[in-house]
Amino acid sequence: MNNEMKIWQGDITTLKVDAIINAANKTLQGGGGVDGAIHRAAGPQLLEATKKLGGAETGEAKITEGFKLPAKYIIHTVGPVYNDGKSNEAELLEDCYKNSLELADEYQLKKIAFSAISTGVYGYPLEEASEIAVSTVAHLLPKMINVEEVTFVVFDHSMKEIYNKTFEKLNIQNA
Repeated sequence: MNNEMKIWQGDITTLKVDAIINAANKTLQGGGGVDGAIHRAAGPQLLEATKKLGGAETGEAKITEGFKLPAKYIIHTVGPVYNDGKSNEAELLEDCYKNSLELADEYQLKKIAFSAISTGVYGYPLEEASEIAVSTVAHLLPKMINVEEVTFVVFDHSMKEIYNKTFEKLNIQNA
């Protein structure tokens, strides 16, 4: 199987992929940043769907339809709030990527796109978070049966540069 990883700069709510991965809060009912943008773009049906999921714990992943989004599904994962880097944050962030990938594979999704989980209001340092994200996906993607393409979505040039450096550091080609 030909697995690809790439970086794309833009609005995750506009991507036509099988699923986008939302950096959600524990209620899964919308919030600020990417989470709020996804909820607004998907429409009020998303809130009704997430209410039925009963929330999620940090590192967990749950799935809903994409509703008004071009993406068929939204995988909601709760990233860790960054404290000091010594409170299990790295393992919890790794769980977000691992559990989201496994859920996408279970649903037989081929193309998925990740937002930069925990790097907004949750305060995770972007350089460290990008290394966890990219290395986790690079390690797990070849083991996936269905997932073929993973896009890391960044919203500005400075974020894109950090992800590009992470790809270079980990010797990964940006498809």
